[in-house]
Amino acid sequence: MAARSSAPPADRSARRPAVRPYDRRRAWLVTAMIVTFMVINFADKSVLGLAAVPIMDELNISNSTYGLISSSFYLFFSLSGLVVGFFASRISSRTMLFVMALLWAVAQLPVLAVAAVPTLIAGRVLLGVAEGPAASMSMHALYKWFPPERRGLPSALQIGGAAIGTLVSAPVLTWLITDFGWRSAYAVLAVVSLLWALVWRQTGHDGPFDESRPPRADAPRPGTHLPYRRLLLTGTVLGSIASAFGAAWALALAHAWLPAYLRTQLDMSPHAVATAISAISALSLVLLLTVSPLVDALKARGVSSRWSSGAVQGASVCVAGCAMAAFPFTDGAVVRLLLIAVAFGTVAVAIPLHYVTAAEVVPGARRGAVFGIVAATGTLPGLIAPFVTGRLIDTAAVIAIRPEHDARRLGLLHPTTDPEKGAHT
Repeated sequence: MAARSSAPPADRSARRPAVRPYDRRRAWLVTAMIVTFMVINFADKSVLGLAAVPIMDELNISNSTYGLISSSFYLFFSLSGLVVGFFASRISSRTMLFVMALLWAVAQLPVLAVAAVPTLIAGRVLLGVAEGPAASMSMHALYKWFPPERRGLPSALQIGGAAIGTLVSAPVLTWLITDFGWRSAYAVLAVVSLLWALVWRQTGHDGPFDESRPPRADAPRPGTHLPYRRLLLTGTVLGSIASAFGAAWALALAHAWLPAYLRTQLDMSPHAVATAISAISALSLVLLLTVSPLVDALKARGVSSRWSSGAVQGASVCVAGCAMAAFPFTDGAVVRLLLIAVAFGTVAVAIPLHYVTAAEVVPGARRGAVFGIVAATGTLPGLIAPFVTGRLIDTAAVIAIRPEHDARRLGLLHPTTDPEKGAHT
């Protein structure tokens, strides 16, 4: 009689899901790369605002035109984030982030060839397309390297990369702009984006906690049966979109107009502006690295996510909004700078939290797409905020000065009197 083989059947071993262990060193290496990715991302966003005054002077463009150039960045920003999100489960994060960084480098080139309004717009539009999915897809890539209970600090660091990007880029880019001309800043950013893409191509891999892919070829992905309509209409996701919307409005104004405002209205030097913006970014970073561990600690003590993360992100947006609302009613540069710091510093806290809270009700198979939808909807203010602000600046006197209307409201002018003709109608 032939001896029976002691080896287990091949089909049984094939059915067992391959579980990769948590690689702490590789996880934090990928985290460092993604933080650097976000640093470059926000340096790219900031360069136009930092160079606003010399660009407007050299090209002789109005505030409205500059606002249009700044808003063009968001023309396809939200749409790009939405579309790419639906491919997150089909294309590796390694490939997606690599292509994005390459496009960032290419987007800096048009203005280096010909400095004109059309090339500025072309570069910003392409940059917006390439950066639209950046925050959501890099967060999605980061989640593949950490189990759910360890994602709080990496999430804060990923968004903290945005604050670090402004913190570092403000003085460095200002130095390049003032000493070597504003074109040099664009050239340096192109080289840095290309170098990051090449390094990421070698080191960036998808992690073991990739819930968007099934453990075996014949296994269904958990959560794939849930329609997007049900996920998007949950109060958690709708609230995350609302907080993202408010945060994006503030950030769009900060990137487009804050440097120009500090220079032209508060009469600050370029280096003083860079210092102020870096200080605001430092405040954002401190808050991010303080609040995120606090949120994790509250959850560990049994506090519900509604209060530990949901209430915190809502409060940060409300505080920023109140600071902005109080700004026109204050006098003095110091008070205004403090309100600016509160308005544009605290709002950053909401950004990682709306991803964290949304992830709690969205299965991994749908996470990339929902993150893209949250980012796309929440960043819509960027499309209109810079341009609307520019129009308000150019037409503020016309809009505000209405003597006849105000005189009638105060009872100083008879409603039937035409002040120009001096006759009754």
